[in-house]
Amino acid sequence: MCGNEYDRPLLIRVGDGGGEQHVFDSFECAIHMLAPRCAHCGCTIVGHGIQLGAERFACCAHCARELNEPGAVDNLEHAGATPEARAGTAPIRPPSDS
Repeated sequence: MCGNEYDRPLLIRVGDGGGEQHVFDSFECAIHMLAPRCAHCGCTIVGHGIQLGAERFACCAHCARELNEPGAVDNLEHAGATPEARAGTAPIRPPSDS
């Protein structure tokens, strides 16, 4: 990737068993070359992200929704939680004695 050659390279195999393999001198170079990019904002997806198809990814639920994936949810507000639950002020019920 960058042309450096260190004594402890990383070997990364993509896919199962017979997938392509790459040698890198650092995680940074591996991420730069192999990590997918968000189809909406273009950022590098280093975390989980959301796969939208065989070759299409979104970095977060917001970007997935912008790409016409209305069911993508990443927090309580978007999941339809009550305002009290979102604010952390929902009443806490004591455990029952039964």
